[in-house]
Amino acid sequence: MSVLDRSDPPSAPAGLDVPRPEYPRPQMVRDRWLNLNGAWQFEIDAGDSGLERGLQARPLTGTITVPFAPETELSGVEDVDFLEAVWYRREVTIPAEWSAVGDDVHVLLHFGAVDHDTTVWVDGVEVVRHRGGFTPFTADLHGLGAPGDTVTVVVRARDPRNGPQARGKQATVYQNTDCHYTRTTGIWQTVWLEPVPAASLRRPRITPDVAGSAFDVVLPLTANRRGHTVTVTLTDDEGTVASSTTRADLDLAPSVRLVVPDDRRRLWGPGEPHLYGVGVELRDASGELVDSVRSYAGLRSVAIDGKAIRINGLPVFQRLVLDQGYWPESLMTAPSDAALVRDIELALAAGFNGARLHQKVFEERFLFHADRLGYLVWGEFGDWGAGGFGTPQDHQRPTTSFVTEWLEALERDHSHPSIVGWCPLNETHQDLHDRITVLDDVTRGMFLATKLADPSRPVLDASGYSHRVLESDVWDSHHYEQDPAAFARDMSGLADDRPFANDNERGPISVPYRGQPYFCSEYGGIWWNPEEAAAGSGDDRTESWGYGQRVADEEEFHGRFAGLTNALLGDPGMFGYCYTQLTDVFQEQNGIYRFDRSEKLDVARVRAVQEQVAAFEAADLDADLEVASPV
Repeated sequence: MSVLDRSDPPSAPAGLDVPRPEYPRPQMVRDRWLNLNGAWQFEIDAGDSGLERGLQARPLTGTITVPFAPETELSGVEDVDFLEAVWYRREVTIPAEWSAVGDDVHVLLHFGAVDHDTTVWVDGVEVVRHRGGFTPFTADLHGLGAPGDTVTVVVRARDPRNGPQARGKQATVYQNTDCHYTRTTGIWQTVWLEPVPAASLRRPRITPDVAGSAFDVVLPLTANRRGHTVTVTLTDDEGTVASSTTRADLDLAPSVRLVVPDDRRRLWGPGEPHLYGVGVELRDASGELVDSVRSYAGLRSVAIDGKAIRINGLPVFQRLVLDQGYWPESLMTAPSDAALVRDIELALAAGFNGARLHQKVFEERFLFHADRLGYLVWGEFGDWGAGGFGTPQDHQRPTTSFVTEWLEALERDHSHPSIVGWCPLNETHQDLHDRITVLDDVTRGMFLATKLADPSRPVLDASGYSHRVLESDVWDSHHYEQDPAAFARDMSGLADDRPFANDNERGPISVPYRGQPYFCSEYGGIWWNPEEAAAGSGDDRTESWGYGQRVADEEEFHGRFAGLTNALLGDPGMFGYCYTQLTDVFQEQNGIYRFDRSEKLDVARVRAVQEQVAAFEAADLDADLEVASPV
């Protein structure tokens, strides 16, 4: 049994018909937990008048299968109209055996994600409010529900059609149009309970230090108790690698450093995703165990060297694919844990070594699988709808809630080794000629907040269009030119520090390029639908779409893909690219795979193009050899 197998989170008890039964928080595992997915009472509140009409205090008229949103087929509701508010209700019996946790048990009610503005009541008492559709939140039921009690949980989720909120790719008109898709309202990730003592562990914050062959672990606590200690133990398949104990009664976030001996040192990277087990124990003054969690970590570094981004000091050309994270039967929620694994495996089969997780904070289970499969990830926020892309009025919208939500995402995902970069914004669009706007302030604020929360990774201020932060770690562009020769000409200026930039008719919309690492973070998007092409519908007049002129047949697709991709692989100054996209999504049919994940073209040919050695890798390795060679 490997370290990862030992730390792989337990699923819901066997024999229960629970959708998405797997443990939802794989980097902070406790054995005692209760999955609340499944049948809940449900009611649509079309006028958002339910509180006045007493929905909080009475049974609801319908049912829904949680954690699937009411717009989805798997929810059993499948209502794709605008849902201003929705209500959920369920009686929950707290396991009596949880009394073994101690005399002062706190039962925590966790929500993986609820879109968008949520209020939760337990037995008629409001226990939590949360704004933001992508990040988790928790209610402490202490004083309301103890082991053995049965309580009634009521949830109201408001999702107004108008007004600023981080929506990502969710459509703001009724139909799916362009690159906007069916909305998600209400609960769309796992709901669950767990018991903890009054003084307990919060999520560990694990930062690798490859140069020091160590891990720095910060251990936030809910409270301190005199005489408490906390011990962190690092393990591999051979047993204990390192262990450290520190006082837990002086600071709310004590920390330890775990040094990995040379003979047990293995790095995490693409193709070799070694993970160490991490165990954390909180003990009282007498040495009795108070609380414990299991986690894991990867020893991985990310560095900037001129225009290069290095992984563990080596040139790794980032062959990324744009991943929207939608499924036809379940929208933003994966239909199963296996579906998350399959998307990574499909990308790897096509020759990609990572992804931009686009306009969405993905389920943490996806990152868990990326960690164990050695799949590089750029974390991104679903900022569309909260100002940035759209009309000038959008740029002035208040954005405090989505800054808060992004910080919640950074806190949740800091310790995942698969994440090699952050991108808080996407395609913000305004002219340098304009006066300073709220968006300028927010762009810089999001960048600085990200750097403060996580100085260990590079940060891209805003992907594509407007770069507004002079000190942004990374520069990029989005370019959907479909002619490979024209595309290569447009991309040829990087060697002279004149990379392609997304301008408009008024000129530059970004601050000057200053020699940062650069990649084309969206390109391609080539339409291909073999059925429409065979029916003679390749003239752009059908509802499905891709970027630019459609290809006439699959052979033309492969020629165009190779031409566009080779222009980027052949640039020694470019550290990577991101192809649009992994799968079709509704009317946007420019994926390597269909929306249902079936093949629609020769994936082996796509992979063969990407298996070529990139000029970035070759040039960097040659330089390393010159440095290492004797004069």
